[in-house]
Amino acid sequence: MILQDKVSLVTGGTAGIGQATALAYPYGEASYAQRSVGAASRREGKLNEVIAFGAAGAKVVFSGRRDAEGEKTAKLIRETGAECLYVHSDALNEEEIKALVQKTVVSYERLDCAFNNVGNEGLLKPLHEQSIEEFDKLMEIGYEIQQMLSQESGVIVNNSSLAGLFGLPGGSPYSASKHAVMRLTRSAALDYAKQGIRINAVNPGNIATEGLNRVFEKLGVTADAVTAMVPMGRIAQAEEVAQVVVFLCSDAASYITGQSLVIDGGYTAN
Repeated sequence: MILQDKVSLVTGGTAGIGQATALAYPYGEASYAQRSVGAASRREGKLNEVIAFGAAGAKVVFSGRRDAEGEKTAKLIRETGAECLYVHSDALNEEEIKALVQKTVVSYERLDCAFNNVGNEGLLKPLHEQSIEEFDKLMEIGYEIQQMLSQESGVIVNNSSLAGLFGLPGGSPYSASKHAVMRLTRSAALDYAKQGIRINAVNPGNIATEGLNRVFEKLGVTADAVTAMVPMGRIAQAEEVAQVVVFLCSDAASYITGQSLVIDGGYTAN
């Protein structure tokens, strides 16, 4: 099991990529065939196919503001026999993030890996309509490193976006913040590499989450038009990003740090 007994933290874990990662953490390894079957089933909307990933692995702490979804996700994790803890927390509130990390350590005595998963589609509007407060909120302040330094080990994965790689009409602050996540990831990886802490990022393309259609509407595009530009001919499922996060948190990625992995079905290969 790829994350057996690891204590894992996910912020923004009640929906989308964060929820998929919270679900994926306990399952650890899966054969290529299992993942392929699971992915095909998920494309049919069968979230519980994640159970096919196998035996329980990580102990999962995840946060969010949607308590009903949080408890539902926690129930799915516990049904596999894995340990988990859902904490109501606003990932854009520094004090609540600090308390979340503290609760994780109090509950499980350590923190092995963290997925910082916060997005804000509200930033998709012209720059002159933005407030400084809105822009600042997207800049997460993490307390995971303080705990990991005391352990002399740990892994952090930050959620960036393809928007961090190029401009996005109507999304100047969003694109800038996601680029900042990439630069922060690279610089922090250099700062803490010798302390046994690895820090990476993921750059997902268009992922089938609740907010995607709202984003398309704001940008004035259709799902069909976007899909036509993806070489693989489809929009990704959140679980496909989650599995990359799990890999980066595992010992299989023990020599990877300071990197931003693009997950886009070949879009940026054009």
